Formats: sequence, structure tokens, C-alpha cells
Amino acid sequence: MNNTEKLFIALANAFPVWVVLGAGLALWEPATATWFQPGWIPFFLAIIMLSMGLTLTAQDFVRILEIPGTVLLGVGLQYLVMPLLAFGLAHLFTLPIDYVIGLLLVGCCPGGTASNVVSFIARLNVALSVTLTTCSTLLAVLMTPLLTTWLVQSAAESLTGTAVEVDTIGLLIKTFQVVILPVTAGIALNHFFHKQVQRTAAYTPFLAVLSIVFIVDFILAAKKEALLESGASLLEAVVTLHFLGFLLGYGLSRIIRTNDRDARTISVEVGMQNSGLATELARSNFAAFGLATVPGAISALTHCILGSLVAGLSRLVPGDNVAGTDSRD
Repeated sequence: MNNTEKLFIALANAFPVWVVLGAGLALWEPATATWFQPGWIPFFLAIIMLSMGLTLTAQDFVRILEIPGTVLLGVGLQYLVMPLLAFGLAHLFTLPIDYVIGLLLVGCCPGGTASNVVSFIARLNVALSVTLTTCSTLLAVLMTPLLTTWLVQSAAESLTGTAVEVDTIGLLIKTFQVVILPVTAGIALNHFFHKQVQRTAAYTPFLAVLSIVFIVDFILAAKKEALLESGASLLEAVVTLHFLGFLLGYGLSRIIRTNDRDARTISVEVGMQNSGLATELARSNFAAFGLATVPGAISALTHCILGSLVAGLSRLVPGDNVAGTDSRD
């Protein structure tokens, strides 16, 4: 590995720094981020998903068969804990319906690729992290639209007494377009052009990091005034969502007798969502609710900060570092 490749890997691993700096700059001077066009979001989200696909091989899918219990647990917690937490917090903080929709989308989305970076930095089970991200991402084409439809309609009726129409098929199609297609393309490129893909392996993660930074900064800059006016309760809800996601991901895994290292990995996977996907689904499928994109942007900022703290603590606090599988498997 040459020095340039090492530099790009280091830049990618510093993703929390870029997210925080970019968000601060966007809120301080919105013009630094409003050059970005909303119609570009699907393209940049596709870059993120393509980058993920380029890292996957057939062995990653074989690994699912090797540790079925751990994978089932992690994915199950992903689509159980976070959606229900988002639903409960939307009621607890009595958020406006725009923010409710955005928060629920965050909760119903799959794990984000940033969790793989955090797992690497924290010296956790990176193979398990990649496997869980892959599985939850592929399942998102069904789970995210179905869970979002159910929870948004339930929340709207209980909080406002009015019905909100959700285009479930539209959500499904958009999820397929911005998640499954680029991930599949990445897997195919890695399979048929593996040597060429390997030459770009050090650079694509940083492109994915820049993509999420551009998306987050644009949303924060474009919605700055609305965010400053009523963002306190939303910020508390988003921070609580991710904090409890990390906590319950670990605690429930340990209760079900998963070893410490894998439980920490599942905690990171559950606590870190694909906030970019949540933002795009809010923009494209809930256009009538203009502020529904804001929770996704705040979520990306929040889980990067919390994920960095978790990574730091995990490196400091000794634990079970056996790179094994679930004790039940």
C-alpha cells in the first residue's frame, strides 16, 4: 500500500470529523452547502451504496450460513428496536408530523456503512459488521417501506387524529433504486473486475464519506431556520434514539448470551442507521412534509459522534476479544 492509499484510508476513517466540521460550517454559513442540489441526493446516495457493494464478495454471503444465530439476532434487533424506539420517542417528545415522519424513516432504515468503519476503529468483529449491514440493507427493500407505512399511519392517527397517506409501493421502488441496484452493481463489478476494483479500494470509502457529508450539510443549511426554531425537541429525540439503540443493541445481545465482542459489534450496527437513505426517502416520498428530511440529517451527525465515542470506549475498556461467533452457534 502506497502513501496516497494510506492517506485516503486515514481520511475515510476520520469520517466523524468531516461530518461535524461540515455541519458546523453549514449552520454557520449556509452558502457553503446550498450549492448542492436536492436532485443530486439519489446520485450521491448511490455512490455510498456502490462503495459498499464493491467491498462484498461471495464469502461475505457464505458467512451468513456460518453464523446464522448472530446474524438473525443483529438484523432482528435492527428492525425491531429502532422502529419501535422511533415510534415511542415521537410520542414522548410530541414532535410535529414532519419530524415524526423523518424520525420514523430513520428508525426503519437499515444499518449504515459508517458502522463498518466504527467497528474497525473499535477493534470489533468487522466481518460480522459487514455481514449485518449487508443483510439489513438487502432486506430494506421490503422492511423499510412496510414498517414506515405502518408506523407513520399509526403515529399520524394517534398524534394528530388525521390520516397520512403513505405510498408504500413508491417507497419500495425508491428503496430498490437507491439501495439494491447500486449495491448489486458493486458486487457484480467486484466479481467480474476484481483486480481493477482492488486498485480503487483505498479511495472509494472516502468518496462515500464525502457523499454523506454533502447530503447532511445541504439539508442542515437549507432547513436552518426551521431547525433553530423548533429543533431542540427533535435533537433530543434523535440523540435519545441512537443512544438507546447502542445501549439496547448491546444489552439485549448479552441477555441472549452473545459474546462481548459480537454484542459490541451488534450495538454499533443497531445504533448507526443509513441516515442518507432516510433523507432521500423523506424528500422523494413525503414532499408535502417539507421538514421530514431534517431528522435524517441530524441523525447522520448524531450517530457519527456517538459512534466515535463508542469506538474510543471500546478500545479503552477491555472485553472478550475472541473473534468468535455467537455462543449459541
